[in-house]
Amino acid sequence: MLVLRSRTSTSSGFRIVEVMRPLASPPGKEPDLRTTRASSPLATWQSTVLTEAARGFVADLARRFAAPIAELLSRRAERRARIATGAERLDFLAASADVRIRDWSVAPAPQDLQRRAVEITGPTDRKMMINALNSGADVFMADLEDSSAPTWANVLSGQVNLYDAVRRTISWDDPDTGKAYRLNDRTATLIVRPRGLHLVERHLLLDGSPVPGALVDAGLFLFHNAHELIARGTGPYLYLPKLESHREARLWNEVLTYAESALRIPHGAVKATVLIETLPAAFEMDEILWELRDHIVGLNCGRWDYIFSFIKYRSLDPNAVLPDRSQVTMEQPCMRAYTQLAVKTCHRRGAHAIGGMAAQIPIKGDADANEKALARVRADKLREVKDGHDGTWVAHPGLVPIAREIFDAYMPGLNQLARTRDDVHSTAADLLRVPTGTRTKEGLRHNVRVGIQYIEAWLRGVGCVPLYHLMEDAATAEISRAQVWQWIHHRARLDDNGEIVDAALLDRVVDEEMARITSEIGEQRVRGGRFVEACTFFKQLATADTLADFLTSAAYTALDDIPPIDID
Repeated sequence: MLVLRSRTSTSSGFRIVEVMRPLASPPGKEPDLRTTRASSPLATWQSTVLTEAARGFVADLARRFAAPIAELLSRRAERRARIATGAERLDFLAASADVRIRDWSVAPAPQDLQRRAVEITGPTDRKMMINALNSGADVFMADLEDSSAPTWANVLSGQVNLYDAVRRTISWDDPDTGKAYRLNDRTATLIVRPRGLHLVERHLLLDGSPVPGALVDAGLFLFHNAHELIARGTGPYLYLPKLESHREARLWNEVLTYAESALRIPHGAVKATVLIETLPAAFEMDEILWELRDHIVGLNCGRWDYIFSFIKYRSLDPNAVLPDRSQVTMEQPCMRAYTQLAVKTCHRRGAHAIGGMAAQIPIKGDADANEKALARVRADKLREVKDGHDGTWVAHPGLVPIAREIFDAYMPGLNQLARTRDDVHSTAADLLRVPTGTRTKEGLRHNVRVGIQYIEAWLRGVGCVPLYHLMEDAATAEISRAQVWQWIHHRARLDDNGEIVDAALLDRVVDEEMARITSEIGEQRVRGGRFVEACTFFKQLATADTLADFLTSAAYTALDDIPPIDID
């Protein structure tokens, strides 16, 4: 059941409506955000997140940067088409070779980002944020992107929750258990991930056009919190997602520089970590660091989106059809080349290299299965720290002690910047090497089962979903639906039974997997959810003539029907 409660923030005086939902609700327990409606007038929003000054700041950002973002997205599409059709091949850029050859460094990281051994990620729900900040991790990445379905309620409540977290007034009283959640004296350093450049915020219009979601998320966070964070001895820190080129890094640098000037905070006060989670970005890591050199503190190996991007950029290549998702591990040569190159590149430039996310969640009631899952986490984190990473990601507070133990044992200092990894020589061929393995019926079933359940939850406004002992977000769901599209497009043959993957087989598997889902979560839950839409949408994505860029973009208008606000 969706719980709405009006309250007044003790620090801000904001009159808000909180959308309360648990981080990891079991199937059948997630709240239904479809019932959220824009019943509050614009004046209410203006008295909370969208004050007149805040709207003006976001509008100013949009006037200056919306057109350049649109141009960059057009360049993205054109380049992807050239690469997909073989007219261009991904390689290190000849035009910027000088940047890769010369010696230079990024600006030093602030004190509270010097050691980032363990980072935890999750959405901006109040309970989740308190648990993550209290988890014992060094950093909490509050995720406004892949872990959040951007309903208008989520966008607004996320910003209010960030506001209260920055001022340490955030609290949560569980209406079901009566348990009170408050911040510990010592908490993780906060970093916020705004939406990628490709996403828009259709609830805010400027000159009749939706404002880029990245400018809304980053703009509101900086406007409301930059001065407060600096006064508290930390700073306004961002994780920048989905970059595909150094030109996009240059645009972000211009946004941050302008925001600093407009807010009258020191140049370089905003610090950014860039996720290397697209295939083309792996070829431009030096250039991305260079463009953001006054603001950037590190790169993160966003493994799940990287696998999705690998499929997307190689989608038309019959020789690049991937095996089961579960077999595309970090031990695959292409993934090893990518992560080790990130370490080498970062350390040469004085930047941190953060490892990928462990998506496992503790398995209750099955000690043997739980220990096997935790053993995989340990092996993953041990590989990362031995490779020279300066930190790692986890998706659940229960994994923080494991990651902490391993990084403390092998990284006694603040970081591993002194490990230059001169032994690493990742070539273009290494980065483009296709993962090996088998394609199986169970792999197809798993993609369908996970993809449908994630899309159904996302349509209800839930962007982070525990499924089959893994925390699934948009990135992992993208792999599932893109891989099915790739198999159908190339009529891939399953190795275990010889079947050809086509639309007819997908129809049968969807029906069979929905029967399984119904048996797992109950017919009432299925009937009360959005599974019919999710199944239809999944099949449309998987059988379309072309591979959709992002399922979140394609499904965005189905989230809610709240009318937009003109911020001009």
